[in-house]
Amino acid sequence: MGQLYLNKVTKSFGSIDVIKGVTLDVEDGEFVVFVGPSGCGKSTLLRIIAGLDDATEGEIVIDGLKVNDLAPVNRGIAMVFQSYALYPHMSVFENIAFPLRVEKMAEAEITEKVESVAAVLKLDKHLQQRPGALSGGQRQRVAIGRAIVREPKIFLFDEPLSNLDAALRADMRIELTKLHHDLAATMIYVTHDQIEAMTMADRIVVLNGGYISQVGKPLELYHKPQNMFVAGFIGNPKMNFLPAICTAAGPEGVSVVCENQTVTIPVEPREGLVGAKLILGIRPEHIDLGQGDVQMSIVPSVVERLGVNTIVYSSAADDEPFSAALAGAAVIAVDTPATIGFSAADCHLFDDQGEALERRTELHEIDLEALNAT
Repeated sequence: MGQLYLNKVTKSFGSIDVIKGVTLDVEDGEFVVFVGPSGCGKSTLLRIIAGLDDATEGEIVIDGLKVNDLAPVNRGIAMVFQSYALYPHMSVFENIAFPLRVEKMAEAEITEKVESVAAVLKLDKHLQQRPGALSGGQRQRVAIGRAIVREPKIFLFDEPLSNLDAALRADMRIELTKLHHDLAATMIYVTHDQIEAMTMADRIVVLNGGYISQVGKPLELYHKPQNMFVAGFIGNPKMNFLPAICTAAGPEGVSVVCENQTVTIPVEPREGLVGAKLILGIRPEHIDLGQGDVQMSIVPSVVERLGVNTIVYSSAADDEPFSAALAGAAVIAVDTPATIGFSAADCHLFDDQGEALERRTELHEIDLEALNAT
């Protein structure tokens, strides 16, 4: 078992509150990713779970047992850090075996466990080598093997791929996802990279300023963000935000004036919206050249040709950044005016506090339950 429950966990360093009342339930076998900008508290929260930092208040419960006062070694967890933290004078075998030797396990059992883990991580041909002879990806696999061999209840990963180059990061993402599937273990993974979060997680915990902004499956956060912070953080390039004024709210949705055009967005209306200032959100990938329910003129300042997409950067109202992810062969150029457009069905609406008006997913023909089940 590897169930984790955090109950109103806080952490303060003197007068500075870093974690501000986090409550979270992680089921056995889940892959949960903590994501957020630098300073949001994600690594601190992971260290509190590991026992490397003490919670100021609140409870940390693993498999029904409160572990606040237990040493890290007694919590049934294993942690993989950003740095490999391998012993350079030891072989790969001895690096993986080290925690078992600390427990004074029998030599035959150590050999069996290390060889089994090495086979899973494709390190069996490198067991007699030292870390200096390995690539960065192989070293990280050794660090992961040292965690696996302990057979913990919960694996904790603190930005383990950030020291790798882009190609190795992509490879290691796939390997970690396969490893989670093979082990069926509970894994909690910290990253600032929302692409890692989207591709690896069963559920994502988005942290901001010590609070949880939203918890959900990757596609839920993408299609139905609860606030502007999550909407802007999940997705690359980030969501565009445009000022709007509500003109009507009814069964068809909420009508707004945006870019001097009236459009009805399929979201749930609220009381007192008419006349209110709202914020319309549209993702760059939902924008096309010259068509849509809302059209606007832009003058590109940067055009990035990526092959499958062309990313265009410009400015909207009040000189706010505005980006569009167009088709790879889009006919568009720097300093040349262009007309772009987008559909009302792809839009999001937020109130003046940054909270989202609930989207009607049935109008978007998005079956989130079916997609999340795959």
